[in-house]
Formats: sequence, structure tokens, C-alpha cells
Amino acid sequence: MYPRQSLAVFLAAAVSIPALAAETASFAVDTEVKLLSDLRTRGTSDSMGKPALKLSLQAAHESGMIALVEINTVSKKVFLNSDGYDVLAAVGYRFGDPDAWHFGAGLATELFPGAKFEAPFGVDLAVGAPVDFRTTKYNSSYAVAEIGYGDIEGRIVNVISKTYRGANTGGVCGSLLAFRADPTAAIECYARGDHDSRGTWLLDLGYKYSIAADTTLRLHAGYQKVKHFKEANFSDYSIGIAHKRWGFEWSAEWVTAQTRTRELFIAVDGDKLRATDDNRLVVSVSRKF
Repeated sequence: MYPRQSLAVFLAAAVSIPALAAETASFAVDTEVKLLSDLRTRGTSDSMGKPALKLSLQAAHESGMIALVEINTVSKKVFLNSDGYDVLAAVGYRFGDPDAWHFGAGLATELFPGAKFEAPFGVDLAVGAPVDFRTTKYNSSYAVAEIGYGDIEGRIVNVISKTYRGANTGGVCGSLLAFRADPTAAIECYARGDHDSRGTWLLDLGYKYSIAADTTLRLHAGYQKVKHFKEANFSDYSIGIAHKRWGFEWSAEWVTAQTRTRELFIAVDGDKLRATDDNRLVVSVSRKF
């Protein structure tokens, strides 16, 4: 997360495959390819505001067991030293009536091949210099619980890996030290001790409304509470329209993130600093096979 933390998780689809009716085939597999103008996770950009490609493979059994694998292209300037993509793998179980009360639980892991950063885990107050540099990876793992009624769905995610996308003392406090002229906030952050972010909570609430047979309104609100690092807590919101035509799904979505500490959402692009938490209209087109 040093010098940038996106602090997001790409879990929205992990336990959201609708339960299959008893009269359908016992096992179904869907493949989806999606092109996006910007890859947003919890309102912040994983692709630094540039187009991204997503490949999803979803499998569901009529018993309620589900599995998901997703591969996304990401920015090497957001996820430092990465190979330019991440992989999300999830398994879970869903039960209940999709048109009434339904529930789900699952586990997921998010991998960023090659991605890592080096950051200071302390500062020498005598000279004001960073010390104790260590390497941190962005890889994260999650436990997921879901409850929904009809088209309303709530999701609770708990981070069970040591860090949440690299959020630790080096990532968070190091970013404050790197991007703020006044080191006070960074020194106060370091003074809290050496911490990771296991136990972080991610909350989501979504609603879908059918405007027409081929058009859907989508609303979303989310909040993340990062363990030990209140600076990284924030909420995100989105509103969008999805329309099916010619075998494709076309969508447009307005995304916003209400972050508390802007320095945690900055990517270095050459000699420029770019925010990854700006408001953005994201458009996409996808096709299932």
C-alpha cells in the first residue's frame, strides 16, 4: 500500500449467483468477458482510471454450492511491481428463495502476482528519516456472509488474511509520511505501534429494480472499517443502468468514494500524482457464453 492504498475488495460476485431451480440442470457454468472504461473496487480505481478487461468463470450447483474465478487487468502503478493482473477465487453456499429471503456464506482469496511494495515501519524522530523498511504483498483473503430479500442484498465481509490489500503500518503510515509535507499525522500513526489489518470489515448493500424487461436500475452503498487504521475508513456509492441488447449487456454507472485521507488513494505516474478515489462515470460492455 506504499505509496498507494486502494483499500478495496472485489467480492461482489462471490456469493451472488442465484440459486438454481430444481427443474434445471444440476450443474451450470457461465463464462463472461467484460470491458470497462475503469475498474472500480469499492469506489476506487484498480486500473488508475484506464480501461480494464475482466474474465469471469462462475459455476453453480442446484444444491446451492457455488464457485467463482475472476481475472482482471490492473494498473502496475496502483499495485506496485505487479504483473498487471489480479485473480479472485471464491467458493460458497447459497440457500433460500431468490424472490424472498435468501442467505449465503463463502470464502475468497484475491491474488496480485508479483505485486509488492517496500515501506518504512518507523521513523527516526531525531533526524526525521524513515527506518525499518520491509516488503508487503497485496494478497488478501476474506470470509463472506450474505442476507437478502428479493432484489435487496446485504453483504458482510471480514478480512482473515494478515493484511487487507497491503494495509499495515508501513503502507498506511508510510503513505502519510511520503505524501504530506507535515509529518505530524505520520508520526502519530507510527506511535500507535506496529499493526496489520486482519479483522477489517467491509459492508455492502445493493438494490436492483427492473425498469423494463431488458433494463435494470442498480443502486449500491458500501462502507469499509479498516482494523487499526481509521485513516483508511471510507464509504462508497454508485447508481447505474444496465441494458441487454444484441446478446451483450451495456451499462453506465456513476461511482463515488467518500474517503477520509486522500494521501492513501494516490498513485505515482511518472512525475505526476493521480487520485484513484475521484468521482467517475464508468461504462462497460459484457457478454456471457
